[in-house]
Amino acid sequence: MLNKVLIANRGEIALRILRACRELGIKTVAVHSTADRDLKHVRLADESVCIGPAKSADSYLNIPALIAAAEVTDAVAIHPGYGFLSENADFAERVEQSGFIFIGPKPENIRLMGDKVSAKDAMKAAGVPCVPGSDGALGDNADENLRLGREVGYPVIIKAAGGGGGRGMRVVHTEAHLLSAIEMTRAEALAAFGNPNVYMEKFLEHPRHIEIQVLADTHGNAIHLGERDCSMQRRHQKVIEEAPAPGLTAEERREIGERCAKACIDIGYRGAGTFEFLYENGRFYFIEMNTRVQVEHPVTEMITGVDIVKEQIRIAAGLPLSIRQEDVQIRGHAIECRINAEDPTNFVPSPGKITAFHAPGGLGVRWDSHIYAGYSVPPYYDSMIGKLICHAEDRATAIARMSGALSELVVEGIKTNTALHRELMSDGAFQQGGTDIHYLHKKLGL
Repeated sequence: MLNKVLIANRGEIALRILRACRELGIKTVAVHSTADRDLKHVRLADESVCIGPAKSADSYLNIPALIAAAEVTDAVAIHPGYGFLSENADFAERVEQSGFIFIGPKPENIRLMGDKVSAKDAMKAAGVPCVPGSDGALGDNADENLRLGREVGYPVIIKAAGGGGGRGMRVVHTEAHLLSAIEMTRAEALAAFGNPNVYMEKFLEHPRHIEIQVLADTHGNAIHLGERDCSMQRRHQKVIEEAPAPGLTAEERREIGERCAKACIDIGYRGAGTFEFLYENGRFYFIEMNTRVQVEHPVTEMITGVDIVKEQIRIAAGLPLSIRQEDVQIRGHAIECRINAEDPTNFVPSPGKITAFHAPGGLGVRWDSHIYAGYSVPPYYDSMIGKLICHAEDRATAIARMSGALSELVVEGIKTNTALHRELMSDGAFQQGGTDIHYLHKKLGL
């Protein structure tokens, strides 16, 4: 087992990694910006190193500073968490070239899956179903692009090959707007991601967002841990996640899960990962793979009992998976609400000092967060301050349990989106299950 891990992240995921390391008997190094010296995991870690000022580019995205921190503390491995450098192949490569272990996929895996065109090609070869569209990046031949648009059928969506987070995509409803949409998306992609390549896909009208959690070790083993439904989104950003997905059958879960596990073996994948799909009319369409631990991983942990972060660490240490596919059992239902420091009506971030705090509790209630009374939420980073997860024997009870937990949660001094979550727990369409990715957007009148 690894003896010391540097946690190259902040907030709740850094604390989550620290707790997993403690259970495995691993010492921890917390890195932090000048704005984050009071974070909970910084106080709890065995060692801490300040790596720069508040601005992410000068701290959490500063690769030389992170490598130097690992060197001076004699860490043997680096865990990137999610966000920041977690899906940066150059960072993973630098970590390994510097003699450290990267707790995540191989750099070539990150590069392959980080480009949506090459990822789609790899998934097609592995037998994973994909959205109909262009085979690779679109060329400059206008006639060919127009022909492809007619073949795929409108509406279509133009996406940046290197995009993510809901950026670099444009829906086209008629042929008259196709060519201009391609050019605008190319320009946007070049400016935002440094990669002008774009591709075309069929735009599904009422899809759900379903994702499959996978784990793969270095001994040729790969398993899936079932699916999550992440369809409740605002501006392509997930708000509520749940597992398993309402209405999905055990056979559907088995078939798509086995295809994803096989794809991991085909591409030589290592570590935790998530295959994201659009799901419509009983069919799955691959959209991307996230080569890291997901924000919403706790709902999968709650229904399977598998500690995904500990598995990541074990895999990085060269150990085989601690669980086989036949051992994976889905038990009950879990829901996660992302609690953000933001105005619940206009979603403007609300940084500031937390004057009072009380965490909810009780059977089946999990609170993953770094905040505490007296903590000041900085204005420099993502607004998420915690994740409230509730698990119960069935979905209706999980929703009821979440409603109660949300009513117990107290965060004063700043604004949070708790009121929105309480409203959604009593929403008839959500209670029925199976809402599409556009539902919340329309409900909020966006």
